[in-house]
Amino acid sequence: MKFILLLIVFTTNIFSQFFTIARIQYGGGGDWYSDPSSLPNLLAFVNFNTPMKTMQKEIKIKLTDNNANHYPYYYLTGHGNIKFTNNEIISLREILSNGGFLHADDNYGMDKSFRREIKKIFPNKELIELPHNHPIFKSYYNLTNGLPKIHEHDNKPPQALGIFDNDKLIVLYTYESDLGDGWENSSVHNCPEELRENALKMGVNIIYYALTQ
Repeated sequence: MKFILLLIVFTTNIFSQFFTIARIQYGGGGDWYSDPSSLPNLLAFVNFNTPMKTMQKEIKIKLTDNNANHYPYYYLTGHGNIKFTNNEIISLREILSNGGFLHADDNYGMDKSFRREIKKIFPNKELIELPHNHPIFKSYYNLTNGLPKIHEHDNKPPQALGIFDNDKLIVLYTYESDLGDGWENSSVHNCPEELRENALKMGVNIIYYALTQ
């Protein structure tokens, strides 16, 4: 009974606050700002289709900002090179080790540099593929096929890869999926509506799982 009450209080607290996403601005030449309509669309979808209330737009931060650790949910994307400074590495490690969650979405082209940089942050942890029956795929919507494939690039299956800290998922890396493209305005990539809806539902699942696990 005590556990149930705590869960109710925690969930109610989430729903009573306006949620937003902290988009990470990084160096190295990659376009950290890509898919500009994606996060506002995802936030609007969450606001309209779930009990959670959201802000209209994401917050753009640098990991060295004074308020960088003020958010529960961080997002990183792009097509090119990612490069963290030593101070940014320390900051992101502290954020994720103290309750923060990072969703990194490969927009095609950042795979090599992301894997290199995340290894600097957690040198003793590995990216582990999440199976289709992982709770993240049914935290709000039941996505029985796992991570949706939005755009085809290299004829590879989409992968949801995670880094865990004491069984808690603290980093989710979505690879060969292009969720962000699916969240964009439909006119940008001419994404079929069914695929776009699946991408948005997956985004909701990630947010819900990250905040309630």
